[in-house]
Amino acid sequence: MRILITGGMGFIGSHLADAYLKKGDTVYVIDNLTTGSLSNIKHLRQNPLYDDRFFTIVEDILNYEKMEDLISRVDMVIHLAAAVGVQYIIDNPISSIITNVRGTEIVLEIANKYQKKVLITSTSEVYGKHTHAPLRETDDCVYGPSSRFRWSYAAGKFIDEFTALAYHKEKGLPVVVIRLFNTVGPRQTGRYGMVIPRFVKQALSGAPITVYGDGTQTRTFTHVKDVVKAIMLLMKENRAEGEVVNIGGREEISILSLAKKIKEMTESSSEIKFVPYDVAYPKDFEDMQRRVPSLEKLKSLIGYTPDTPLDDILYDVIEYFKRWEGIAW
Repeated sequence: MRILITGGMGFIGSHLADAYLKKGDTVYVIDNLTTGSLSNIKHLRQNPLYDDRFFTIVEDILNYEKMEDLISRVDMVIHLAAAVGVQYIIDNPISSIITNVRGTEIVLEIANKYQKKVLITSTSEVYGKHTHAPLRETDDCVYGPSSRFRWSYAAGKFIDEFTALAYHKEKGLPVVVIRLFNTVGPRQTGRYGMVIPRFVKQALSGAPITVYGDGTQTRTFTHVKDVVKAIMLLMKENRAEGEVVNIGGREEISILSLAKKIKEMTESSSEIKFVPYDVAYPKDFEDMQRRVPSLEKLKSLIGYTPDTPLDDILYDVIEYFKRWEGIAW
């Protein structure tokens, strides 16, 4: 099988490339390195077993000609490329919207031309301001005003979902849409607001662990290896075509409790410091109080749901930063 992974030099994409290559498939990855990194795939490029099965392209997905060339030669497309991270979205609103909306349009348009199966990556952000749990794929979506650019990411991803489902309904394109809930693990950085790597780096370096707001907001977290497994199973399941599916963790935890847990697991002397939202972000930021997924649909389709305990997830991230980031206890 020949697979194209857009955003394949990013955090999730590099793990997915790793898994498909180990399975014996041929993998093409395209990434403009805005948030991805060649270091994420260095081990794959240096593996002689993959010399004729792993191809890397440093290019933007907005390059229609290059995308057509790649999509025409593969069997399926996994579209992960996107502007990601709360901080990045707020700092770069125009390029984020163009990348997330036009980039997906290009992928779907070309995939339809060549009738290639495609997975579109969406996000739990599309649920908006709901506070109930669990969040189901059929729930309404509730956003704040357009003056708060925090919601541009959610709205853009929602447009991606509508476009993907329209191609499936009108053109018969085999499309799977997934909504990811806080994927974490080795190779993720804290550069763009990712909370667990940020907390871990602060704890290991002895810097204050900065909790935004009052810390009562809750999340679930998913190990990247579980996300990769779920994606690969969904791409093999015909019943998933034309569906929107949550992929997320089970253990709900407040951000303050998460900070305390990381402080304890790293035996850190760091203080936990509360930072008001209006200090951490521009005035157009607004947070989501709670995000917990329903995993019933995922289970019914592939017979599997993410099962890595939160403590194991945190351990993997802590060990990664200790090994590769050069941060000692």
